[in-house]
Amino acid sequence: MTHPDLLAALRAVLPADCVLSQDEELRPYECDGLPVFRQRPAVVVLPRDVQHVRQVLITCSRLNVPVVARGSGTGLSGGATPHAQGVLLSCARMNRILEIDPIGRTARLEPGVPNLRVSEAAATYGLYYAPDPSSQVACSIGGNVAENSGGVHCLKYGLTVHNVLGVRGFTMDGEPLELAGRALDGPGLDLLAVAIGSEGLLMVVTEVIVKLIPTPPCVRLVMASFAEVHRAGDAVAAVIAAGIIPAAMEMMDHKAAAAVEPFVHAGYDLSAAAILLVEADGTEEEVAGQVAEIEQVLREAGARTLCVASSENERARLWSGRKNAFPAAGRLAPDYYCMDGTIPRRHIGKVLDAITAMETRYDLSCMNVFHAGDGNLHPVILFDANESGSWERAERFGADILELCVQLGGTITGEHGVGLEKLNSMCVQFSPAERAAFLAVKEAFDPAGLLNPGKVIPTLARCAEYGRMRVHGGALPHADLPRF
Repeated sequence: MTHPDLLAALRAVLPADCVLSQDEELRPYECDGLPVFRQRPAVVVLPRDVQHVRQVLITCSRLNVPVVARGSGTGLSGGATPHAQGVLLSCARMNRILEIDPIGRTARLEPGVPNLRVSEAAATYGLYYAPDPSSQVACSIGGNVAENSGGVHCLKYGLTVHNVLGVRGFTMDGEPLELAGRALDGPGLDLLAVAIGSEGLLMVVTEVIVKLIPTPPCVRLVMASFAEVHRAGDAVAAVIAAGIIPAAMEMMDHKAAAAVEPFVHAGYDLSAAAILLVEADGTEEEVAGQVAEIEQVLREAGARTLCVASSENERARLWSGRKNAFPAAGRLAPDYYCMDGTIPRRHIGKVLDAITAMETRYDLSCMNVFHAGDGNLHPVILFDANESGSWERAERFGADILELCVQLGGTITGEHGVGLEKLNSMCVQFSPAERAAFLAVKEAFDPAGLLNPGKVIPTLARCAEYGRMRVHGGALPHADLPRF
């Protein structure tokens, strides 16, 4: 298939302004939020409606052309990195809130709707959408479905998979597909949970039905500081062990707090080794009782200082530091690499101590800010891409962290997905038989392998190469893409 033939076929089914092919038009789409992997697509299409999407897929399937679906491009694993000979299908223009049902407490959305806009629209009815990634002002609902995104309140309210009731879309050959819906149960296999978090490998989602929940009448935030990082980690486990399920429980180490404080002036204790933010919500009576329990557990766990936000403004200010931690990393280094792994809560202190030792081994600094309540770590490795070997050390540093997560009974991702970034780590966590099962699911939905090819499921050859590298040393195997 030649490039002119592909363009002609797409322009035959889409309006002229929905097809981008010039170099300056394609460049903004060459990477997602992990810019270390870059690749310009052959063509970008910007469908406006469901039929546009279907026609693109039918056309590309007929011509055997790969398709990579993309939301807002805020993903952090290279999952939306384009294919050089493929079509990048952006859902940015499909951004309508189709329906809000305050009686059924649901919203029906196109995939390009930004996460935060759902809650803003539902606020009129005293409702909101619980999953709240740090990028919620920009990230799209379709991307959240692809990555099974979480956020600071996932401890109590769950990830995307727990808050989506149904999706509609198309397979690669343009076949309509509807998974679950507003009913409590439906016939057949539960394929909704398979599709959520599948990173665009199985279908292109064109509509999402999400669950809305009542806005809590009372919310209070407790901030605690600790003289030692492992004490803060132990405090997280102690809160859960006491039978308390906060709305959110986030942790920042000294480096993270020091990075954001000059930027947001949150009022963090900069002499502390670690800070915990623990939020309770519910009725006034429920919250008052839970806050008292949280304070008692944190004191017994060794909290050096405790502070309860006295107003909504103070609560928002304390949260602003956590929400801005990743961009604030730019104050510390020219580049940063945000990891994503999950561990059992009881091992938080052990992992943070291990990361400190890795800083010395790789001669790189790392700040830690993460969803402590569910053990979802986000180590932020600081490096300088202009320094020879710096990125390679950062990449090995990250791979070691993920391998440690697996050794301790955790996983290589909590909400960022696998994409291109964690293909090597998939070889560590999953056996050949398990990876073959993943591939069989992919083939059942997409026999030609044209949807987001080369992502998530590593080949046998790649895993063999990575295994040799771990034993004998050498460069990590990579996708064949330009770097930086």
